[in-house]
Amino acid sequence: MNIPLSNSTIFALATASGRGAVAIMRISGPQTLSILEKLCHSVPKVRQASVRQLWRRGDKDELLDQALAIWFKGPNSYTGEDSAELHLHAGPAVIDAVADALVAYGARPAQAGEFSKRAFLNGKVDLLQAEGISDLVEAETQAQRRQALEQTEGGLSVVYQGWAQKLREVLAFQEALIDFPDEDLPEEVEQNLKSTIETLYEEMKAHLDDAGRGERLRRGLVFAILGAPNAGKSSLLNLLADRDAAIVTEQAGTTRDAIEVRVVLGDVPVTLVDTAGLRETEDLIEAEGIRRAQKIGREADCVLCLTDASIDVLEPEVKCDFWIRTKKDIDVSRETLDRNDNKILFISVKTGEGIDHLKQVLAEKAKFLTARQGPPPLTRVRHRLGIEECVQHLEEAQRLDWPELRGEELRLAMQSLGRLTGTIGVEDLLDTIFSQFCIGK
Repeated sequence: MNIPLSNSTIFALATASGRGAVAIMRISGPQTLSILEKLCHSVPKVRQASVRQLWRRGDKDELLDQALAIWFKGPNSYTGEDSAELHLHAGPAVIDAVADALVAYGARPAQAGEFSKRAFLNGKVDLLQAEGISDLVEAETQAQRRQALEQTEGGLSVVYQGWAQKLREVLAFQEALIDFPDEDLPEEVEQNLKSTIETLYEEMKAHLDDAGRGERLRRGLVFAILGAPNAGKSSLLNLLADRDAAIVTEQAGTTRDAIEVRVVLGDVPVTLVDTAGLRETEDLIEAEGIRRAQKIGREADCVLCLTDASIDVLEPEVKCDFWIRTKKDIDVSRETLDRNDNKILFISVKTGEGIDHLKQVLAEKAKFLTARQGPPPLTRVRHRLGIEECVQHLEEAQRLDWPELRGEELRLAMQSLGRLTGTIGVEDLLDTIFSQFCIGK
């Protein structure tokens, strides 16, 4: 891969904007050392935090701040370039003054993800690790943190690199069969080649057969709440969210559009969606809300169907994971009949009875949908599509008898893996991937 590196020196805040005690300004690029010399007068020792006065030099020198400065000499830095950190007092005026001085000294503001992009281009991380860094910054729960950290540390990269190494060995044997067709090569050469291709094919198929658990954990789950008007959907949403997120009234059809609330269940981020009540209606607005409710139910990771405990179940035209019988405080006549069905739960949104048990059941469901099984899981659609493409080439390679055609399919499989880690053919992907990062990372 031949991607030109930028000669510019960049800077950005690595901490959130707003008032605070300390703000960290990051600098990276070939002019870092000269900028530090101008800014600090004396450059700190490598990797040694030192207190320095920061100056803007000019006709009249101006003291900007007294800060902690750290210099990282490339390639032993996050980006692989000469880099620095300035731990400033976090007042907006201080930050603006230092940023203006850095521009005057020849640096420019960094683009989103540019520090991590430079780390990738300088070989400090591969694309999978870079995406793990982005996920680690965005992690809301401990489960997300663990998954992202494993990817950052190269857990997924090791798996794909192992497959790539096996593909290289297989391709080498295949080239030998092509280049020396008349030689007395041992029969086991082709047998081993076919056996290895089949093994790789099966391992990758198993990797894909994970029910999207890693992707679900990364983005969070969607639990849809469906049911007839006045079944208690909005009240349940408020109880699960521990706040009044939805309007609750006696009037049927209050909720016309979807209301979303983000909660954590079983250490997994979950978006609860309250939907319009399901019923026959001639009201065009309400009918559109019902259409959207059905669509949300079809696409959700888990569907909760609410119905009054005293009436028969109303089928909502989508698969229900749990039937929630509400108004338990009024009528429990059906509970004895349904109590052996673990998909039927009885609650009272008025008294709160059954809510703690419901939260426990939903937390277990969230953990089940995202539970780790086997090797590090796929975490992005890009990964899944890449492995699917590789599997298709391996499947074709097993079908073909012509050595040249089989060799071409093996090369294409290697390219699919290479695009995942960033070793080949990813130039068009880089801006898309790193633009999703925050500024300063």
